[in-house]
Amino acid sequence: MAEPVTVEDPDDPRLRDYTSLTDVALRRRREPAEGLFIAEGEKVVRRALAAGHPMRSMLLSAKWAGPMRDVIEAATAPVYLVSPEVAEQVTGYHVHRGALASMERNALPPPEDLLDGTDRVAVFEDIVDHANLGAAFRNAAALGVGAVLLSPRCADPLYRRAVKVSMGAVFHVPWTRLTTWPDDLALLRGAGFVTAALCLSERSVTLDELAARRHPRLALVLGTEGEGLTPGALAATDAHVRIPMDAGVDSLNVAAASAVAFYATRPSR
Repeated sequence: MAEPVTVEDPDDPRLRDYTSLTDVALRRRREPAEGLFIAEGEKVVRRALAAGHPMRSMLLSAKWAGPMRDVIEAATAPVYLVSPEVAEQVTGYHVHRGALASMERNALPPPEDLLDGTDRVAVFEDIVDHANLGAAFRNAAALGVGAVLLSPRCADPLYRRAVKVSMGAVFHVPWTRLTTWPDDLALLRGAGFVTAALCLSERSVTLDELAARRHPRLALVLGTEGEGLTPGALAATDAHVRIPMDAGVDSLNVAAASAVAFYATRPSR
């Protein structure tokens, strides 16, 4: 059992993992380099632990010591108790959820390992908004997607904002990052997947048409928030697919589009 330690100095070096959490540029550089990520809130901390991520430390306000008692008792990492004021000074924001944990990242698996266990895959190209990526992961978890593959320039699914928006779904859906884009889409074809790009190209079929084809193994490819999929990615996919729109709307937010596409093509139950 970890014995909670009260810390009153926001500059205490033991709290370094939690400093400047609102500095996105800093945290995006620092967290992957140091092999850590921050889980925020009781549910997310528990889901990160359940997914096998070792804890480096935990930062709690006093009122959360009770609800997190079982986690504290099982912890071998240090647990720090701080006042809300100290937590805000350290992190840069008011920690409403009262519980933060610094967790270790696990090594990402090769893409081939993820393709063996599923017949539905989502591929995201250059999605840079953490909220959109977190929402897309939550959609994938809820709607039958068995694995997520990310292009090299996609946002970090383990960044605090992405984890929070996903409600911990980033720990539920297996994922990895591709290294050679878009050439790595060939891995999907080699594993028997049809790759379908969501886009507005001249050869796009409707999502209903794609769903009616009932491909045994299907990978849906979605692009960045502004420009959509790059020409290279479009050329590397087997099919182009569009979601029919009304009222003069030409497209949906990428997270919303992913939910519609995942639902329409979900495996038969």
